[in-house]
Amino acid sequence: MGGLIIAGDRSGAGKTTVTMAVLSALRAQGATVQAFKVGPDYIDPMFHRAITGRPAYNLDPVLTSEAYVQRCFQRHRATAPYAVVEGAMGLFDGAGGTDWASTAHIARLLACPVLLVVDCARLSRSLAAIVHGYKTLDSRVNIAGVVLNRVGSDRHLAMLKAAIASIRVPVLGVLRREDAITLPDRHLGLVPTDELSDLPERFHRLAALGQRCFDWAQLELLFKQPSIDVLDGPLNPPILVDFNASSPQSWGAGGASPSSYPIRVGIARDRAFNFYYEDNLEMLTRLGAELVPFSPLSDAILPPDLNGLYLGGGFPEMFAEELSQNEPMRRAIAQQLTTGLPTYAECGGLMYLCRELTDFEGRSWPMVSALPATTIMTSKLTLGYRQVMVKQTSPLVTPGQQFWGHEFHRSMLEPVPSHPLYELASYPLPGEEALSLGVEGWGSKTIHGSYVHVHWGDRVEMPKRFLEGCDRP
Repeated sequence: MGGLIIAGDRSGAGKTTVTMAVLSALRAQGATVQAFKVGPDYIDPMFHRAITGRPAYNLDPVLTSEAYVQRCFQRHRATAPYAVVEGAMGLFDGAGGTDWASTAHIARLLACPVLLVVDCARLSRSLAAIVHGYKTLDSRVNIAGVVLNRVGSDRHLAMLKAAIASIRVPVLGVLRREDAITLPDRHLGLVPTDELSDLPERFHRLAALGQRCFDWAQLELLFKQPSIDVLDGPLNPPILVDFNASSPQSWGAGGASPSSYPIRVGIARDRAFNFYYEDNLEMLTRLGAELVPFSPLSDAILPPDLNGLYLGGGFPEMFAEELSQNEPMRRAIAQQLTTGLPTYAECGGLMYLCRELTDFEGRSWPMVSALPATTIMTSKLTLGYRQVMVKQTSPLVTPGQQFWGHEFHRSMLEPVPSHPLYELASYPLPGEEALSLGVEGWGSKTIHGSYVHVHWGDRVEMPKRFLEGCDRP
């Protein structure tokens, strides 16, 4: 079996709704389905997982590599009869205005057919020009059908179908304008699943929508088309991880030293901290870690006998008062950090380790105070891939390392660290040099704190180094 990629003609076309409707309908039929997301997004995979009951995986050749994208898809697709990949932005929109890491790029890498979602709310005959352009721009991309979204009436639908008939692209789905399926959002996208109490009802409505709005006979044929099966060889992977390794120590160059006892890593998991790549968590587990969840919001103490801490991203700014009021947890983390507990804090986790957090209303809330900085929420969105040059030693990196990461936040830290962890540059635009973006991040032998999200798929040396630092009697 292959897979189906659901792409949009642009951001906001409705591909997330269509993806969730397809996933929900398949699950309502009792099918096992594996979901993927193009790009670095954390929130869409949360919804995929909530619907399918299976972890969802990011496919991002900037943060990893082409080979890793293919291997990740192959490995997880093999365990489910259906595979659905949700695209990012418009079909051909890639990093830095290029094709690289676009949904079209992923479609070529995986040899999967594309279902193109078009927002038809303000279209009639122009639909034909749009779909024709998408169909012919890159003949290597197989646009197998379209979904007409936000159709206003039967007459509107008749005009749309008449317009597209001449270009021989089948209509495989029609969604009317329905407010009942709209998901709430805020300053960084959709509200995460942990904050929505009515998810089962929403998924039931999406399943009903998916069952009645798509041509399932044709979709089933697309799912049966073969996708990528055999790689011709590595396509530029810095490190290739053997997912079939029988033991953690066989991973990566040189292997990992087996420990005589479990390496217990505390991982912050609650409504405030929930941005984690599944690959990162699985890699820690395969390297010998025991992941121990805890809640900075509701737990008074840390789990016992921890060897390390992993504070992921999320929305601490939305729960700043609750985090601040949980003084016992703040003290417990601060005390453990003073003893040298290796800690990886990414974006939201970094904000939590600062002295205080000033929210959108200008109110300041005490945080852990492990770092001499204040987080200030702003209206400015910091977003994009980052070329990273390591300047300081941390539990995960050493000076001179270079790799790609991603930033996505509406906050800033003051002051700028005097000995920053990273020097950053932008993803270069076509024909231009990368722009210097200055420095950021806090690094020491035991603390790694940065806004930059890192996918460890092709960087196994990072979690290995982290766990080696955690591996202490």
